[in-house]
Formats: sequence, structure tokens, C-alpha cells
Amino acid sequence: MTHSATRRLRFPSFAGHAVETRFDAGRLTSDGGLLWLAEADRSLGMCEALAACIPEWRRQPLHSLPTLLRQRIFQIACGYADQNDADTLRADPLLKLVCGRLPESGTDLASQPTFSRLENKINRQVCEALAEVLVMLYIRERQRGGRPAHIVLDLDGTDDPVHGNQEGSAYHGFYREHIYHPLLVFDGQTDQLICAVLRPGKCHGSRFVVLVLRRLLKRLRAAWPNVRIEIRADSGFAVPRLYAWCEANGITYTIGLAPNRRLTVIAAALLMQALTQSAAQGGAKVRLTSETSYQARTWPTPRRVVYKAEALTKGPNTRFVVTSRTDPPLTLYDWYVDRGQPENYLKDLKNALQADRLSDHRFWANAFRLLLHAAAYWLLDTLRSWLRQHIGDAARVQLDTLRLRLLKIGGRVRELPGHILVHLASSHPGEPLWRALLPYCAPS
Repeated sequence: MTHSATRRLRFPSFAGHAVETRFDAGRLTSDGGLLWLAEADRSLGMCEALAACIPEWRRQPLHSLPTLLRQRIFQIACGYADQNDADTLRADPLLKLVCGRLPESGTDLASQPTFSRLENKINRQVCEALAEVLVMLYIRERQRGGRPAHIVLDLDGTDDPVHGNQEGSAYHGFYREHIYHPLLVFDGQTDQLICAVLRPGKCHGSRFVVLVLRRLLKRLRAAWPNVRIEIRADSGFAVPRLYAWCEANGITYTIGLAPNRRLTVIAAALLMQALTQSAAQGGAKVRLTSETSYQARTWPTPRRVVYKAEALTKGPNTRFVVTSRTDPPLTLYDWYVDRGQPENYLKDLKNALQADRLSDHRFWANAFRLLLHAAAYWLLDTLRSWLRQHIGDAARVQLDTLRLRLLKIGGRVRELPGHILVHLASSHPGEPLWRALLPYCAPS
């Protein structure tokens, strides 16, 4: 869609006057908070590090690789996930400025075809190198407050509906649609995204998890030799190979276990007890927990299984968890349920940052896109963590809310001799957040 400076839009009368609008205001931006995205990137050094992983294939490039990545990642962080958005945003004065060009006299940024060519030059080796950068970024940022003694790795898989006959896409019976099946690892204590791996649509939820954890463990123990590591995951990861790998490498695990006939029989007495107590209390909710030593046919040895029996108004509910932890059953199960918070981080990645917009035809181009969205997550999550240090839990908001309060502020950008002046909207309610972030602004 082209933008016309002469086309006028008319609205009904407000306050006794007719209203007319035109897209002709010139050097304005709707994303004044781009300055903070640039500060986060400067602190992390992320875009430069990512760009260093991509081989230059062009003879006379108009846009450097770091500039291309900044433009694309900043656009995603601002809510513009489509490549096509670059066709107009390339002239945004503040986006130009944070990508290293003067807002008025500088040349415009890249358009959609440039990004398409970039994505289709990416292969598996580049994606692996980019993922390595994000892991090393996590290690560096995680230890800013000192070396951790304990970290929790929350594993999750998600569905990413495809947009056509794309490489690696397939129908998945659980999700009942054609998807990609990304694997994500978050730090369950800090909400940092450690790695994002695109997987084919037909793969099992546990596929590649041992391979990814093996590589990740090597990096984590090289950085923190004595750190205690444990993983938490849902029943999609409940496979003997993962249990055995964790036990062989000293990794504590707590993983959901899908019910079967034998487990249902084991939990029957506890469920009856919960239902009896609920009836005696007039239908009140009752939750009980217990444990058993359980050995499936494919397991070489018995393992501890904690189970919950719950009487609810909507009906009985039982859940099972296989674990190597030694906590009492109720404490253990409550700790497992805490993985619901990392699921909110996944929602941030998918909803706020539209990480399911993987519409390239080539598989590795889409894997690259997923990593770009992961990089945008890092920028916004860094800003959220900065705010949390100054205004506490008030800053623990979803990333789309953070973007609305901090980034979406209109402004006029003026290029003056020797400096740039940005006039921001006087009535914007996000001004206190800007003041809270001032300590993180690099000196001019």
C-alpha cells in the first residue's frame, strides 16, 4: 500500500468542527522508544555479534550486515514483523538514526527485497553460529550479578502454523494442523531466552532435546564449573533417553508424565480420598499429593513419580511428574507448577513478538527468522529487567504492554548542526519509564 501526501481523510464533526487528516507531517516517528532499543543493543553488543556470523556474499553492499540486522530486529521489537513493513519504515527518521544514519540527509534503509535475499542466503551453519551467540550472550548477562550457584532450564515446545507448502512443515496430530515445532529453552528464574531451535512439524516434542542440552551443558559448565543445573518440562519431553542423559550428567529433572492405566490405578485411592473430603466440605476444592516408585516397561530402573489427585467442581483431576528431586510431594508438585510462569515468556515471544510469522519457503530461512525474533525478545526483556531494578514488580509486564508504554511514543526528529533533536509527545504516560531508564543511557 502506497502512502500519499495529498490524499485526505474526512471524519464526522468533533467539538463542532469537521476533521481532516493527511499523511504529510514529514519527519515524524511513531516509535520514539527506538532510542532505548538502541541502548539495549549497545549494552548487549548483540546485533554486531550476530552479524559477524553471516558471511558477506555481496560485492558492493549498500547496507552493512550489522545495519540490516539492527533494522530488522528493531522493527520486530516495535511490532512490525513483516518484511513488507520495511518498504515504508526504511524512511522513518528515528529508525534511520538508531541504525547509524542521519534522519534527514542520510540515505534510506533497506527495503523488503533486501531482507528476502538476506534470509535466503542463510544455511544451517549460520543458524547454529547465531544460536551460539545467543547462548554466550545469556551466560554473560546471567552472571552480571555474580556467578550463579543454581539455574533452572525450562524446556518447552510450541506449534507454529505454517503459511503453505513450506520446507519442513507437516501435519501434527496433537495440534491438528500443519506446523513447525520450535524448541525453546528459558531460564526459569530470570525469564531470559537461552536458545530457540526450529524443528520440522512432524517431530516428537522431545526431538533434538538431548542434542541441544548436551551442547548447552558444555557451555554452561565451562563458564560455571560448579553450577547446579536442573530442568523442568511438560510430558512432551517424557522420554527415557532424556532421563538417562540427565542422570548420567548430574542434572536434576522434573518432567510431566502422561497418565496410563497403571498410573491411574496407583492414584485411584488418593483420588477417592480427595473426592470424599470434597463431599464432606460441601463440594470444596481438595488437592492431595503422594508419591510412588514406578518403572515403565522401557525403563531399566524404577524412578520416583509424584502425583496429584484433585477434586474440582468441574470433575476429578490427576497429574503425574517423574523427578529426581527429593522434596516432599506437595513442595515438589508446587515447584513443577511454577513452570507456568516460563510459559508466559513463551507467550511474549509468540504474541508480543509474533515469532510464529515464519512465512519463508526455505526451512533455514525460517530458522533464521525465529532467531531474529529471539533477538528482539532479548532487547525488550533487557529493558524490562532494567526497569524492574528501579520500579520493582511494576515493571514485570508483558512485552506488548512494555512496548506500548515505552516505545510507542510519537515524536518529531530534527537534524541540526552538530546534534539531533527529538521532540516527543508531551502527554505520553510513559515518561516516568524514560526517567527510570536514565541510568542506563550511555554518556554522550
